[in-house]
Amino acid sequence: MIPVTTFKHRRVALFGLGGSGFATAKALVAGGADVVVWDDNPDSVEKARAQGLTAEDLRKLDWSRLAALVLAPGVPLTHPKPHWCVDLAHAAGVEIIGDVELFVRERRAQAPSAPFIAITGTNGKSTTTALIAHILKASGRDVQLGGNIGTAVLTLDPVAENRFYVVECSSFQIDLAPTLDPSVGILLNLTPDHLDRHGTMEHYAGIKERLVAGSRIAIVGVDDAFCERIAERLERVADRDRTMLRLSKRQPLADGFYNQNHQIFRAEGGEARLIADLNGIATLRGSHNAQNAAAAIAACLAVGLSEDEVKAGLSSFPGLKHRMQPVGRRGHVVFVNDSKATNAEAAAPALSSYERIYWIAGGLPKEGGITALAPLFPRIAKAYLIGEAASAFAATLGAAVPFEISGTLDQAVAHANADASADSDGREVAVMLSPACASFDQYKNFEARGDRFVALVAGLGTVDMLVET
Repeated sequence: MIPVTTFKHRRVALFGLGGSGFATAKALVAGGADVVVWDDNPDSVEKARAQGLTAEDLRKLDWSRLAALVLAPGVPLTHPKPHWCVDLAHAAGVEIIGDVELFVRERRAQAPSAPFIAITGTNGKSTTTALIAHILKASGRDVQLGGNIGTAVLTLDPVAENRFYVVECSSFQIDLAPTLDPSVGILLNLTPDHLDRHGTMEHYAGIKERLVAGSRIAIVGVDDAFCERIAERLERVADRDRTMLRLSKRQPLADGFYNQNHQIFRAEGGEARLIADLNGIATLRGSHNAQNAAAAIAACLAVGLSEDEVKAGLSSFPGLKHRMQPVGRRGHVVFVNDSKATNAEAAAPALSSYERIYWIAGGLPKEGGITALAPLFPRIAKAYLIGEAASAFAATLGAAVPFEISGTLDQAVAHANADASADSDGREVAVMLSPACASFDQYKNFEARGDRFVALVAGLGTVDMLVET
């Protein structure tokens, strides 16, 4: 835990008692703050009291005594309308912050030179975050990994000068972190997302920009118009204390890091040099992973790693669990767990990364189905359809792709394995779970669905497993 001492002996209100909310409350208490918590869910309030936290209805507090309102990132700050506790804070002139802001203040107070790498973007941020942490750990550094990737940032080990912090930041978290100041800030890309919470694309992009605007070294992907404009603004204010580096997965750059034929080059003054070859690294297939790798390379070099250390870390990266994760291999057949792909857009990168696929898809369907994946249908040798979406997906595939309605994941894995094993094409083939659907019709979450896929692959008996089961 990171005790939050910056509010010691001051009264703080906290609203939102999910996992990060409880972690934040306990970190504030550990640092000596007087904390009062609340939630709209009575069960969460009772749980807080059972854990020894002071829970009081924030509507009844004397807000003139509060130093801050700490808001859970899932609670609306601006759109579709501010939560009632936000209105109370504004009326009282009380600042509204989140757990990432508490972390950055604690870092400045305790160990301002502790390396802090923050990552955001619409897509790819979790893989990039995990990859950076892996490269740093493989080089022998003391690394803490957290934030939006699933580990609340204040549950990490206390801030220390030689401890590296790698933190994934969502737009919700950035919106609650007004003084965010990482050593290295990464903005990968921007596409429309969470507009129900941010109102417009311009507002969403402006929030994301804050992460790199406050960074000593800003790394920005420039393959979309919003990020390109952000990079241009940052370049205009760059100086000896602040550096801006560009990334591209599509085109050579005169200055920055770019991908060409799945090789990462660094260009300076128009002269380019090969930094890393990603070909043959199964966990970094696809152009989207080339961008993730380029960002990770740039960040790790920026905090002092050597190129040899970076290359070693890239080559040993195990992949992000449930995201294009090779989990087993038998001869020419590789088994890929992409359970995190809960809609068509999320499934596209995995389907783009293999030439011949025995595709397991389906579950609880999302709006639009799999129509957007039609350009990738030629890569699919056969589809195995499960869950509620099976009939609708079958209608979309039609005569374009051979398919069967397997119904369950168990049946789909068994049939896909048999067909892939008999494939005499000679090329590598993938048995891939990339559902393009939510899991809730058959599993409690995508993690449970992915874990079941891994267990079924292990149960085939003749597969060399690449992950622990």
